[in-house]
Amino acid sequence: MQLFPVMLATLCIVLQLLIGSSALATTNRHVSNSHWLPAVATWYGSPNGDGSDGGACGYGTLVDVKPLHARVGAVNPILFKNGEGCGACYKVRCLDKSICSRRAVTVIITDECPGCSKTSTHFDLSGAVFGRLAIAGESGPLRNRGLIPVIYRRTACKYRGKNIAFHVNEGSTDFWLSLLVEFEDGEGDIGSMHIRQVTLFLSLITKLVHALL
Repeated sequence: MQLFPVMLATLCIVLQLLIGSSALATTNRHVSNSHWLPAVATWYGSPNGDGSDGGACGYGTLVDVKPLHARVGAVNPILFKNGEGCGACYKVRCLDKSICSRRAVTVIITDECPGCSKTSTHFDLSGAVFGRLAIAGESGPLRNRGLIPVIYRRTACKYRGKNIAFHVNEGSTDFWLSLLVEFEDGEGDIGSMHIRQVTLFLSLITKLVHALL
């Protein structure tokens, strides 16, 4: 059992090497935007909850722990981009000065909102992060409004002490390997990932994963 963390760590190193220049080019692409754009925001789940733990991006229960810690949201297809938008970070700020804080919240995209508008940008936030848009004592009344106008801009993700990580998803077998790319620190998106199979090594890893899951 002690061999598993070592093998998994080795797999992560191999994957980082095998991603190659194409992934590095995508992750290094400048994505931050200083211009604020209009959008609308809603919230889902419990009022102070962490949103969905079954989101389309595959983060599962990680949405409730650091570094995500409920700072998550679902977006409509405009920002979801068929999954490429997963893990992107945005600053979102409410516009109503009578009830909203001037402070913007940082949101990490972990889910798609298929029921949201397809023609205008829509953030469906966790109850916890939606409440943080309000001034002190007004989070409840703000949630009661349901749909609110906001402005947003893309920002670099900041995961202190992390660069990029790979999570082997539950259900991986000898014949099917599912990976989640986590904590893309800095600016950029993962547009593609290429893995070169090393038959004996990969088979051992997947067997260990399957046995432990």
